[in-house]
Amino acid sequence: NQTRNKQTIHSLLSLKLTFFNFNSDQNRRTHYTLTLSSPERNLRQSRTMKSKIQLSLNLKLILLCFFFLVLLLLIVRSSISPSQSPIPEIHLLNSTNPTQGPESATSSACSSLLTPTCTKTPPSLANALIHYATTNITPQQTLKEISVSARVLAKKSPCNFLVFGLGHDSLMWTALNHGGRTVFLEEDKAWIGQIQQRLPTLESYHVVYDTKVHQADELMRIGMEEECKDVSDPRFSKCQLALKGFPNEVYDIEWDLIMVDAPTGYHDDAPGRMSAIYTAGLMARNREEGETDVFVHDVDRVVEEKFSRTFLCEGYLREQEGRIRHFTIPSHRARLGRPFCP
Repeated sequence: NQTRNKQTIHSLLSLKLTFFNFNSDQNRRTHYTLTLSSPERNLRQSRTMKSKIQLSLNLKLILLCFFFLVLLLLIVRSSISPSQSPIPEIHLLNSTNPTQGPESATSSACSSLLTPTCTKTPPSLANALIHYATTNITPQQTLKEISVSARVLAKKSPCNFLVFGLGHDSLMWTALNHGGRTVFLEEDKAWIGQIQQRLPTLESYHVVYDTKVHQADELMRIGMEEECKDVSDPRFSKCQLALKGFPNEVYDIEWDLIMVDAPTGYHDDAPGRMSAIYTAGLMARNREEGETDVFVHDVDRVVEEKFSRTFLCEGYLREQEGRIRHFTIPSHRARLGRPFCP
């Protein structure tokens, strides 16, 4: 465009100079000036037009951006707005039996009211509530000690829970493992009869222990032998510490939790928990895969303290609260060559 404008100016200048060849210098200069002013004005007008077009485009772009910004704000606001409260589920009670008489139809009409959904309290929980609300006897474990096992049950239940001992807390463990299987092993047959009269829903078995607390040192020495480091079904273990007299289903089930709170161990002629602790660890290691949480109560006593650290292993110790210890023992069958203790 600039080149074309220059050519036009040059042509006009040549034409005017030729036409006024015989005029005075003043007239020629005047007309020359007038001739040059016309292309300059066109150039200015062209620039002004371009500026207006550019301004119009900028304004449209601004409006378009503003529109998208408003749209984005509306979308964000709708996405973070609180959802409406759910409408409670209701059932319409109505009869579909065509053989009903007038009285039945009236009764059906009266019962066709909208009623909220209701779920029954689990039997294990209901029994536990009634039992503990009507007795002054409380479990032997403290609230903090019970909470250690309860936290694990909250994650794993319903599961398989084996408890060495039958006591005032047994109904509580069954309720906390609602939907799972909770089995109790008890040394005192008469005590089992008393508990079953009051709490017939509990699953318990009578077991016999052939050890004594005063044998603890000798049993610890035996437990250090290589045959006690072999992982196998306790029924077929060559280790003297392994308990072999339980019902078969106790050995066949893979237990997710094991609580060792029995047998009696507070005097020298009591059975002691040496074999119970060792067997609990052996069951945990012998499962096909996964891990077992093992709890040992009364670790303030010598036998429970030494045998839990030795056969459940300090490397597997997860927590101690008061007189209870929590171990997490992985399967040794899932990874061959795993040492007895890490």
